[in-house]
Amino acid sequence: MEPSGGRELLAIIRERMEKRKERAISFFEYMDLCLYHPDYGYYMKERTKIGRDGDFYTAASVGTLLGEVLAQYVSRRASGQSGPICLTEWGGGRGMLALHLLNALQLSSPDLYDRLQYISIEASAYHRRLQAETLAPHIEKVRWLMEDEWVEEGPWKDCVVFSNELPDALPVHRITYRKDGWMETFVAWDDREQTLVEREMPVTDQGLLDFISKEQMPMREGQRFEAGLASVRWLKNVAAGLGERAELITIDYGDVREELYAPHRMNGTFLCYRKHQAYDLPLLYPGEQDMTSHVNFSMLIDAGRECGLNQFQLMTQKQFLVENGLLNRLQPHDAADPFSPAAKRNRAIRQLLISDQMSELFKVLIQKKR
Repeated sequence: MEPSGGRELLAIIRERMEKRKERAISFFEYMDLCLYHPDYGYYMKERTKIGRDGDFYTAASVGTLLGEVLAQYVSRRASGQSGPICLTEWGGGRGMLALHLLNALQLSSPDLYDRLQYISIEASAYHRRLQAETLAPHIEKVRWLMEDEWVEEGPWKDCVVFSNELPDALPVHRITYRKDGWMETFVAWDDREQTLVEREMPVTDQGLLDFISKEQMPMREGQRFEAGLASVRWLKNVAAGLGERAELITIDYGDVREELYAPHRMNGTFLCYRKHQAYDLPLLYPGEQDMTSHVNFSMLIDAGRECGLNQFQLMTQKQFLVENGLLNRLQPHDAADPFSPAAKRNRAIRQLLISDQMSELFKVLIQKKR
């Protein structure tokens, strides 16, 4: 059966396979094409991805609170300073988090707002257009740069770089330990069944072998892991553009390596999302579903140290929100009207703080260069 999804992208994937001696491409390359092909990749196409009409929700898509708390963090950080400050967001989607942050700064810290510039690093032309519409009230503060342009203009001093659910969406290698050694997942085409299939091959890529060794990955028969080499490259690229008194804030779901490599995670953490349904079927709907895996924050911390980001804090999103004043945003209200603005806002605060996936699974990693 031919996979559902974009026929154009499937043709490109098959053409790539035909050019390889193995007649297969690595899962990393397959995922990269499905998500980031310039014309047919999931994140690059003109379609709604976030919210009720999309495939998943983010904290910025369900309320203003995350942006307001980030604004409070930035304001505290800039206390006592009078020079310009740069805020850089990586992969901002529709621009909702930036809007909430800039709105809050304009209202609560007008002096700081006057001396800041906001830079969006966004590869998708579609999302850049959406951001321009969303951020119209702040357009004089906003610049759009590509990743290499941002690095070339650096080093950026007094800069806060932040992302919300970015590294989890970068392509990964999928590897499995077998009795004969480490195997990497490739994607091939089955002519008889007329469908994409997975195929395991011995790991030969030196970068992947170095990763396995450095991570000291456990050799449990049949356990599957994700190797997030792309997220390490991303962090090192960001660090290359940072100057004095700069920091990187990464908000995403994931954990430390001890948890991600634990025996209860025999199938790894990889998932696809489509129409708010989660499943591990990446060969269906190429280019028409989100693909993601948990972020290895231990790996990002180590990579940061290698790049001069020597100071770091890793905390749950709940801890970050509380430490930066979320509880102070609770409002008194008439309990008889559960639909009042104050009641709705208090429920949104509770949703961010209760011990569920959003509050505990999500982490905030702050890495600083001094």
